[in-house]
Amino acid sequence: MAKYVIIGNSAAGIGCVEGIRSVDREGDILLIAAEPHHTYGRPLISYLLEGKTDETRMKYRPDSFYADNGVETRLGVRAVRLDPAGKTVELEDGAKVPYTQLLVATGSVPFVPPMDGLETVEKRFSFMTLDDAKALEAALTPESRVLIVGAGLIGLKCAEGIAARVREITVVDLADRVLPSILDEAGSSIVQAHLEKQGLRFRLGDTVASFDGGRATLKSGAVLDFDVLVLAVGVRPETSLVAEAGGAVRRGIVTEDTGRTTLPSVYAAGDCAESYDISAGVHRVLALLPNAYMQGYCAGVNMAGGASHFDQAIPMNAIGFMGLHILTAGTYEGETYTAHENGNYKVLFYKDDLLKGYILIGDVARAGIYTALIRNRTPLSSIDFERICEKPQLMAFTAQTRRALLSKQQ
Repeated sequence: MAKYVIIGNSAAGIGCVEGIRSVDREGDILLIAAEPHHTYGRPLISYLLEGKTDETRMKYRPDSFYADNGVETRLGVRAVRLDPAGKTVELEDGAKVPYTQLLVATGSVPFVPPMDGLETVEKRFSFMTLDDAKALEAALTPESRVLIVGAGLIGLKCAEGIAARVREITVVDLADRVLPSILDEAGSSIVQAHLEKQGLRFRLGDTVASFDGGRATLKSGAVLDFDVLVLAVGVRPETSLVAEAGGAVRRGIVTEDTGRTTLPSVYAAGDCAESYDISAGVHRVLALLPNAYMQGYCAGVNMAGGASHFDQAIPMNAIGFMGLHILTAGTYEGETYTAHENGNYKVLFYKDDLLKGYILIGDVARAGIYTALIRNRTPLSSIDFERICEKPQLMAFTAQTRRALLSKQQ
């Protein structure tokens, strides 16, 4: 009987369980995870602090998920070594677990650059896990002055989650704008202005040179006093298990579109693994929950002897900050269509007769139509693209009907 082992308990690991069970209802599944919790949605930890959800509603699957799928769990224990030749996983408690097929879904870990005096800061936190959120929550008071280093997704979601619970929040980032990895300059300006109206303070184009207890000196010479520090500079794929076992790793674990790594009987999925970005035509890490789930599901099918390929990955972010909705997808290259009116912002990027990516801020309705154009690589010459830039809902109709509707408007 097959012995499936999954390292990781988030979207990719859960997708793998469901992929395996779509093919094999009998094989043994053991799921190992460093965190002790039932599977939960990590993007929800800011809403937990904000009081918009609770730990029960954060669960990614029902309490009965493991039992319903015949999954044995080892939660709260870390996998420390792979032996591809012997087909075993060594755990931190010394146990060695055999497998016939293995999925590595270890996600990512916080990146903390060297900072002089960081060890002198008593109340310092990351913001990646449920335990991180709980530890941060315990340290906050209504009088807390919070310094967040990092104006990316993690830092700003943390700010949103705690804004109503503290006295003030200052966000510092070496980049000259917020969310630089997913927004253009105009989009960043819109989001920053919105957040400043909610009371957030920004020191951009600057970074911390040193800490001395509750005081940060910036490279510009400015001094900031704070009570609580959150480090949200960035994350790195957790690739060490595969790399140390001799598997191919670039920025993430190298995989085929089946999820297979270069190690025999070892697959990888989620934030630790690369996938093929069809919008850019390159292999890269796409640290996104939907991609992680689909990548894990695909791997699970193949681990169980089925046939599946995950070949429609694109970068995509659906987020909100204090009531402002943002949706982005694809790659920002080529010519652009831009619309900025009534508080809404839209940029479509197109090249070589294909829609390559988009940024939507405010009104994100019907964004799925643009996403489908990217995923399906629909030739723009085959649709009324000029009109669909303004009215994506026209894609719901046949070409003949679209022409008829447009002629009535003229």
